[in-house]
Amino acid sequence: MANYGHGMRAPEQIICVDCGGTCHLLPHPETEFQPGDPVAYRCSDCMDRWDIVMPDEDDGRGDMPPEGA
Repeated sequence: MANYGHGMRAPEQIICVDCGGTCHLLPHPETEFQPGDPVAYRCSDCMDRWDIVMPDEDDGRGDMPPEGA
């Protein structure tokens, strides 16, 4: 069961799926997020913006659709 009473920290960096560069977490007033919260990143190489959804602690899938959907 997910613990919605405590937030989780988003990774400071992720890999850009377009160019393989490094995406950095954009400034945000919150430092902890809940499952389902959107988190924005900007790639320092190609300048693409990536918005990801923080995953549920139960499944770790974020915004990925369930298998078979």
